[in-house]
Amino acid sequence: MNAPGDNATALPIVLQALDGQVPKRTPIWMMRQAGRYLPEYRAVREKAGDFLTLCYTPDHAVEVTLQPIRRFGFDAAILFSDILVVPHALGVPLSFEAGEGPRLKPVVNGTELAALREELDPSKIDRVLEAVTRIRAELPRETALLGFCGAPWTVATYMVAGRGTPDQAPARLASLTDPAFFGALIDRLVETSTHYLVAQLRAGADAVQIFDSWAGVLDPEAFRRWSIEPIARIVAGVRAQVPGARIIAFPKGATLSGLTELVRATGVSGVGLDWTADRPATRYALGAKCALQGNLDPLTLIAGGAALDVAVDAIVEDFRGAAHIFNLGHGIRPETPIAHVERMIARVRGA
Repeated sequence: MNAPGDNATALPIVLQALDGQVPKRTPIWMMRQAGRYLPEYRAVREKAGDFLTLCYTPDHAVEVTLQPIRRFGFDAAILFSDILVVPHALGVPLSFEAGEGPRLKPVVNGTELAALREELDPSKIDRVLEAVTRIRAELPRETALLGFCGAPWTVATYMVAGRGTPDQAPARLASLTDPAFFGALIDRLVETSTHYLVAQLRAGADAVQIFDSWAGVLDPEAFRRWSIEPIARIVAGVRAQVPGARIIAFPKGATLSGLTELVRATGVSGVGLDWTADRPATRYALGAKCALQGNLDPLTLIAGGAALDVAVDAIVEDFRGAAHIFNLGHGIRPETPIAHVERMIARVRGA
């Protein structure tokens, strides 16, 4: 990796890292940084009445996206939305039950897949894109804006089961017992997710992240077939329309060999690491190939104190001199104390 040049320093430091540069200081943002740990978020959530209204109302989505930037000054904002907007915009009934998570009408065969839309419903997606444009206009110039989507595998697991399950057995079984249907479902998600990310980039996002939250339940061959290959197709499709698009992949639970294969096959700009990743080994394998993002355990952030200080220092030191974006190894949890987030940020920026 190279030190930033004159052109690089004009970019937000998150984008410098995604371009393979080593910023003068470590960029930092958090997955789910707009969320229930913030009282100002809870106030807007209550005003919205339900989660989907929060996602689809541009005024609300803009406000909650900007809240953690105002409070903490993170180096990137990430669009407030949800990965299940894509199946919802394809016509899948969706609701979010308090304490239960998302509920969808399951899609379990080719007939049910054929009944869905082939393209995303603009009456839903256009509201998300309006929020993207407005957020970018309101953000400080030095703060990057990230869009996102769910990876086809992860979105498919929710569509087949109708909810999250401990090991996503319904989708794994469907991929084995009816590969034609499951492959067609993945194809639909690749195509629509590609269009969705392109639209976000054109609306004002500086980079996008693909969340494969359930990649870790797949064996190596299934990981290639259902995680790597679809992500590679999305990356290629996005860059065919937005050349040079900056794209981060986050395959939670992937092994180092899986991460290495994913980076080689997809050419992503950065890869997110969960808290189980071996940082020195990952840096050795991938540090010259893409930006590395992560990987503080969200529970360590809850614990705070000396444990937090030690963990932050270790991450910063392990990635010193690399194109690194400090982040959590998964999303921040609702019970996280705000003071611990402030302590983490101060520690990263003081390193």
